[in-house]
Amino acid sequence: MQNDDIDILVIGSGAGGAVVTKRLTDLGAKVMCLEQGGWIKPSDYPSERPDWEIQIRRGTFNFSPNIRGRWEDYPVTETGANPPAILMFNAVGGSTHHWAGHFPRFHPSDFRVRTLDEVADDWPITYEELNPYYEQNDLDWGVSGLNGDPANPARSPRPTPVLPIGVLGATIGTGFNKLGWHWWPSDNAIISRDYNNRPACGLHGKCMFGCPIGSKASTDVTHWRKAIGKGAILQPWSRVREINVDARGRAKSAVYYDRQGNLHEQTARVIVVCCNGVGTPRLLLNSKSNLFPEGLANSTGLVGKNFMTHPFRTLEGVFEAPMDGHLGPFGIPAMSQQFYETDTNRGFVRGYTFLLERSFGPLHQAWGSFSNHPVAWGENHHKAMRQRFPHLIRVTVMGEDLPEERNRVEIDPNLKDTSGIPAPRVVYSYSENSLKMLEHGGKMARQALEAAGAIEILDSGPVTPAYHLMGTARMGANPHRSVVNASHRAHDVPNLYVVDGSSFATSAAVNPTSTIGALALRAADKIWQEQKS
Repeated sequence: MQNDDIDILVIGSGAGGAVVTKRLTDLGAKVMCLEQGGWIKPSDYPSERPDWEIQIRRGTFNFSPNIRGRWEDYPVTETGANPPAILMFNAVGGSTHHWAGHFPRFHPSDFRVRTLDEVADDWPITYEELNPYYEQNDLDWGVSGLNGDPANPARSPRPTPVLPIGVLGATIGTGFNKLGWHWWPSDNAIISRDYNNRPACGLHGKCMFGCPIGSKASTDVTHWRKAIGKGAILQPWSRVREINVDARGRAKSAVYYDRQGNLHEQTARVIVVCCNGVGTPRLLLNSKSNLFPEGLANSTGLVGKNFMTHPFRTLEGVFEAPMDGHLGPFGIPAMSQQFYETDTNRGFVRGYTFLLERSFGPLHQAWGSFSNHPVAWGENHHKAMRQRFPHLIRVTVMGEDLPEERNRVEIDPNLKDTSGIPAPRVVYSYSENSLKMLEHGGKMARQALEAAGAIEILDSGPVTPAYHLMGTARMGANPHRSVVNASHRAHDVPNLYVVDGSSFATSAAVNPTSTIGALALRAADKIWQEQKS
């Protein structure tokens, strides 16, 4: 469908694309969004079926596009010393269907790591500049939380009260208290009270497999219906092949396939790419032309470079008393940032967050849970299961990943999606700094679980990096060391913007979605101001 009167074309409908579209539509722009997936019916979520845990391993809602095999998915080659598990979801709402809902913010120090620690680069913006957008973003998504966290700057009360931390949260909290360590109930984009025509969380416990009632924020619920009501155009089942440029080097149009394989071209005055930290560099690198022979906006060769995810290690404590870790909400009940800031005495720079987490059900426990210790089959299977389920508390070490050019997204010369578009290859290896961080985090997590009363501790060791996809079209003031500027506008292309985790200059040691949304609000304002002038 060609529409000749589009001000702004957004590609991708997830955490970045939905927020940008809604904000720009509210400001008065005529916005169209191309999304390669479709609408998801809540009744189709695995969380609505009795075999929901099987979806962890297989099925059309598996976290990995390589396993799901839906039309709207594209394959990803995963390689390097530590091949990452690229987890994402393509639909109206993107990966916000398939997330836990954890909604922490960056710390002020996360924007100044070069100044403070002489690593990576400073962001061209500050926490203080982003703070009003964080505040608005909390209101738009609907967040539950508790004021007063001493590890973070003061902020406005959340739209809804904190979710219950349960027996699990109270138990692990006693361990942190005994050690004198920080911990605090987490912010989650899961509402604890009715809010904006959405019902309060019913403690369903299967948040990562889709919330069927809309208590957990996903942008199809929180943003898209409102944006469409204001005039935004959402075009699902639209797989973008490339972005074309005109003779002046300005972004002119997006070429895309519909589900029947027909090719279309959509022009716009401004194009905003919001396809996540893998999909965005894939699209830019596939958009070659005489003016951009190495890919669009890639004069520095940095598109796809500096891929970041978060180093992970999981420890699960087995307790004599039953825990409620399999009950909802799955959103992180509490976290500790005792070891968040740099302390050079630890032997590494930057730091990590402890996520004090719930888990899935008995089948997941039998398979080995998050610590990868399966319950052996045989005559002792049921005895071992009764000892573990429901008696586990999970402590996840989530560290800050530093940008390195060797960690990258590139085009796989041999792999294509079902439309014939070249697919990405992600190359990743843990750094020595990350491994030292995970070693320290493992020791400290063990101390906390022991202090809380764990009788056995299961340790995953450093696990396959996954989930958070960042840094591959990084933001910066220096056009020789970055892809986009502080307004998310490409240094090379004056009407092209990148608004998703790709633009992150550093990864921090917290989940990125809250910051993606806040940056998207700010980017929309910048786009409106710059393009009007």
